[in-house]
Amino acid sequence: MQEWQNFLQSASNNQNAVIQNDKVISFGDPAAELQSTMNETVVCDLSHLGLLRLQGDDTQTFLQGQVTNDIKLLNGQNAHYTAYCNPKGRMLALFLAFSQNNAVHLQMPIELTETIAKRLKMYIMRSKVTIEDVSKSIIKIGINGHNAAELLQPIFSQVPKEDFELVSLEKGSLLKLPGTTPRYEIFTDTTHAITIWDALKVSAKPVGAACWEWLEIQAGIPEVTLKTQEEFVPQMLNLDALNAINYKKGCYTGQEIVARTHYLGKVKRRTQLAHIASNHNSGVMPQTGDDILDNNKQAIGKIVRCAPSTDTGFDILAESRLENLEQDGIFWNDIALTIKALPYQLETSIN
Repeated sequence: MQEWQNFLQSASNNQNAVIQNDKVISFGDPAAELQSTMNETVVCDLSHLGLLRLQGDDTQTFLQGQVTNDIKLLNGQNAHYTAYCNPKGRMLALFLAFSQNNAVHLQMPIELTETIAKRLKMYIMRSKVTIEDVSKSIIKIGINGHNAAELLQPIFSQVPKEDFELVSLEKGSLLKLPGTTPRYEIFTDTTHAITIWDALKVSAKPVGAACWEWLEIQAGIPEVTLKTQEEFVPQMLNLDALNAINYKKGCYTGQEIVARTHYLGKVKRRTQLAHIASNHNSGVMPQTGDDILDNNKQAIGKIVRCAPSTDTGFDILAESRLENLEQDGIFWNDIALTIKALPYQLETSIN
């Protein structure tokens, strides 16, 4: 990991990454990087994402009793989102999960990996399962843009075509992610990462983590952080629309609450894509976990994700009561949120 970060920060390689707490803040010009993210093909280091690897004969059975999606559907050629809940159905984490080399990998914000690994280990008991934090030994690189696949083809012998398709190749694994433009994540080691990065940056602009956050928001992908753990039932974050809940897989922690919400058809809270027209330089920035208010200044939801937008202001994912959307709107810091269309359909009920 240190070798990789040294490479990204190296002035001799014209990288000049600004790194804080293992996160690439920028490559020197955040505003230009945001514009490139909207208009060009960009490449991004994803060291701010953590990765747990679970191995052992009982891994699949163990995880089936812990998460909302069907782990048995992971066949080494695909990935899916899945929630990890407490007994009350409140989310502790959202994982991007995939199976590879007889192991299941769970990706999440790196700030969660230690506590989630510790909690999972509490329930292993006599099961044949080991949990290892591989966040720093597996390098993660994202690429987004209309010609992303074209740039990947000289490097990888196969490029996945469908969302959540995973291919494992000699230089690493390549996963196609959902998004408004073609988007991929590469999993590899340090040696291959340096070669891959050098090849991609010839035509793709390096950008900081905030740009990847903006892409995730545009794709409508929620996230759980330390600030928002135990705040949301999975349907509040649209996980049913993202196929992250399997209602036929059997019991898991929190399953009763999640299933009841589904079968009673009473999803009264949802996550929306929205814009906040606030100046980047005002000194007041929305934060994950901030309250969303109604016009009486009563809290009705929370900010799920937030990133500077490509114009003045911020784009966010905000969870709130549906009835407030149909009435007088919702606000952050006295600024009305402009609701934008999500790239997927929601089933809703406010009865």
